[in-house]
Amino acid sequence: MREFGAFVKKEFYHILRDRRTMLIVLVMPVVLIVLFGFALSTEVRNVDIAILSPSPDPTVRQIADRLDASEYFTVTRWLDTPARIDEAMKSGEVQLVVAFGQHFSGGMFSPDGVQMQMIVDASDANMAQSYTSYASGIIAAFAGEMAGAGGPQGILSQVQFLYNPQMKSAYNFVPGIMGLIMMLICAMMTSISIVREKETGTMEVLLVSPVRPIYIVVSKMVPYFVLSCINLATILLLSVFVLDVPVAGSLAALWLVSLIYIIANLSLGLLISTMARQQVIALMFSGLLLMMPTMLLSGMIFPIESMPWPLRGISCLLPARWYITAVRKLMIQGLPMLFAWKETVILASMAVVLIGASLKKLNNRLE
Repeated sequence: MREFGAFVKKEFYHILRDRRTMLIVLVMPVVLIVLFGFALSTEVRNVDIAILSPSPDPTVRQIADRLDASEYFTVTRWLDTPARIDEAMKSGEVQLVVAFGQHFSGGMFSPDGVQMQMIVDASDANMAQSYTSYASGIIAAFAGEMAGAGGPQGILSQVQFLYNPQMKSAYNFVPGIMGLIMMLICAMMTSISIVREKETGTMEVLLVSPVRPIYIVVSKMVPYFVLSCINLATILLLSVFVLDVPVAGSLAALWLVSLIYIIANLSLGLLISTMARQQVIALMFSGLLLMMPTMLLSGMIFPIESMPWPLRGISCLLPARWYITAVRKLMIQGLPMLFAWKETVILASMAVVLIGASLKKLNNRLE
């Protein structure tokens, strides 16, 4: 029994001396419960919407105040002409437009009720249905109060789904799958391949060759760049011909953004490889620290607007968030490259910073 206790004591010492193990055992559960508790939410919160009211109308103002006062919506724009709806939706500033006709209050007492329309961005089909459901509930509650005060029995509304009128779920998950697959191939596989050379001892053999070390490392990234391009082409072909999700915008613009995203992830994998000494550690870094946040915080599955502000801040650091947003604009919404300039600039900046950081870290390790 004494020998057993000695073995147990020895294992405790090993675990306590290993900071990485302690980090996984004690910190990872806290991180996961926070992520799953706050990010895994399909509830509608803080969705930016616009109100179309061609003329000043007190009833429209009351409805807008009800929507804005709820935790679900934030009225960020007021539109005066229907032509501005397309501008607001394309810019991505709003996800829902509640449109009222001329002299809305004057029609409140007509026997047929009042017509209004909700125009919603349906590139994310699941959230589009939630937007309209929540907004309809708030407006119906207001109409009920008006009916009790001698108003109409209800407000009739119409819903128009933009970019995905058939409400196909493939329109939602294809951009996310593109971002996730290329992240896994680029970051995870690149980090593992370089660490494998370190574990087997062949990295030292490569470094004493006449070729400069940086060229050796970059040459190991090239195959994964080619594989990522092949995967991108495969995903696009399957999306168009199997899932019936067309590339509504410029194919060249989509490829340009994708190539920038691939380079950023390759640089991220290189940075991880310079810090890790074993393949298991590289997998932990690229898997737990990249895959989980990408799935939960990039907007791939759950809406970013519904997350608390700390998680929204973390999501801004993920290349996949900006790539998925750009793909939805270029591929699903069919917008020109001009409307995806912000995401493109951010991805290019991330690529430059990651390349610089990884090369600096690599040179320090070699010296």
